[in-house]
Amino acid sequence: MSHGARVIRTGVSSGGPAAPPAATVASSSAGSDAELMDGAYFRSCAGMLKVAQMISLLIGFISVNNSPWTDYSAYSFFQIVTMCDLVMILFFYVTHIFRIYRKLTCVSWPLAEFLHYLIGTILLLIGSIVAAAKSYNLTGLVAGATFGFLATILCVLSMWSSYKVSCITQSTSKYH
Repeated sequence: MSHGARVIRTGVSSGGPAAPPAATVASSSAGSDAELMDGAYFRSCAGMLKVAQMISLLIGFISVNNSPWTDYSAYSFFQIVTMCDLVMILFFYVTHIFRIYRKLTCVSWPLAEFLHYLIGTILLLIGSIVAAAKSYNLTGLVAGATFGFLATILCVLSMWSSYKVSCITQSTSKYH
């Protein structure tokens, strides 16, 4: 997260000039594309978790969209929640990939992402429960609700891991 990078950067600058790590030297010699995008985020646990969330939300949306509906309000709510969550997760994914959080320091990115996951997960859980209750054993609707629950679990995992990392970063930075 940007908070952890800011703490590390401050510690290095106050200790005097230091040699850049070997990974930084290798990426700066590779060209400007390595500086523009964070290739390590693709392979990180948080990056793969976001991709899994987006895929499960998309499958849930498509499953519900291509099924005959029995209750318009329940499934339109489910579709709106899944698409809003998908767009916001994609936004945060792009923010991390292109390192936008480094340029827009006026936004508390860890807090914004945490609030998104908190609100989005609650709405997704409600939508998935209602969709499962109103599915009437239609396979597409059951599949949509199942992928909604899967996305809810993945969002909880992402929220827990980002909060855990934030707490560890803050608690260790106070004593160093």
